[in-house]
Amino acid sequence: MSRATLDAVTIGNAMVDVIATVSEDFLTEHNLTKASMMLVDDGRSQYLMSHLSESFMASGGSVANTSHGLASLGGRAGFIGKIADDDLGRTFTSDLTEAGVSFFPAPKDHGLPTGRCVIVVTPDGQRTMNTYLGAGAVLHPGDVSREAVQTAEWVFLEGYLFDKDDAKEAFRVAAHYAHAAGRKVALTLSDSFCVQRHHADFVALVNDEVDLLFANEHELTTLYGTDDFSAAVGKLRECCPLAVVTRSKRGSAVVTPDEFIEVPALPVDPIVDATGAGDMYAAGFLYGITHGKTLEQSAEIGTICAAEVIMHMGPRPQVPLASLLPDDVR
Repeated sequence: MSRATLDAVTIGNAMVDVIATVSEDFLTEHNLTKASMMLVDDGRSQYLMSHLSESFMASGGSVANTSHGLASLGGRAGFIGKIADDDLGRTFTSDLTEAGVSFFPAPKDHGLPTGRCVIVVTPDGQRTMNTYLGAGAVLHPGDVSREAVQTAEWVFLEGYLFDKDDAKEAFRVAAHYAHAAGRKVALTLSDSFCVQRHHADFVALVNDEVDLLFANEHELTTLYGTDDFSAAVGKLRECCPLAVVTRSKRGSAVVTPDEFIEVPALPVDPIVDATGAGDMYAAGFLYGITHGKTLEQSAEIGTICAAEVIMHMGPRPQVPLASLLPDDVR
């Protein structure tokens, strides 16, 4: 097996986020389910944007954020995704490359605009996402660069992208490329609604292809059809060799067949915007395991990265994440 030139290459939705602070009443008025991610069409996306009194834009997309965070830590990151030859696509490309992320874009002959996500943030910091996938929705197996996947130690797959059959097959192809080259596959479940929509396919993917699973507590219990966290962990241990489960204020847990390592959350008050917290946690954990850190240290790095991003608006760090690491985990 040749030496990896990237720590991780991520595959997911290329998005530009439109972010605004709103009241709780805004959610009721516009029939939004708090703290969820809903797929919407272009018309619904435009409607919501027209009702925001003030907003700002930032390049996003879940695992694209993770690649950005990994680069901010000093890691070697890549991203595979689909954009259009439009203003948002150019903004997205510029933001990634300026951060030091290698971008492997799919062909742009699809006729759809670059995706966008309208994110409304309530006073408690919870984000409710309304995603128009645009070009990202038509990712197919031929868009996955074999070279990019096989030069990375890990390929990291975004559950949000799992809504189309072509994307499901693209994930399988990427996993095949990775394992054929002796690389490893990570998956984030992304959202419990995604898991509900494609439950059997997610279970099969985790069982067959995944070496590292990222999930929050609700996503994990949804995956295994139980309200009992301990029971879900028991099933997880039978199916996946390594997992990280985030538990909000209770911190996170690293799960292996033989270990259950709990790492507390860092105190953050107030929480300004939870957007990107899981993405940055994944960046920190991937950085740790690709740079010789223990599982516990990797989770601690993830916790530090997540704490930084929830202290401000937007899904990406405002300071170099490497500068936040204590000496013992640099």
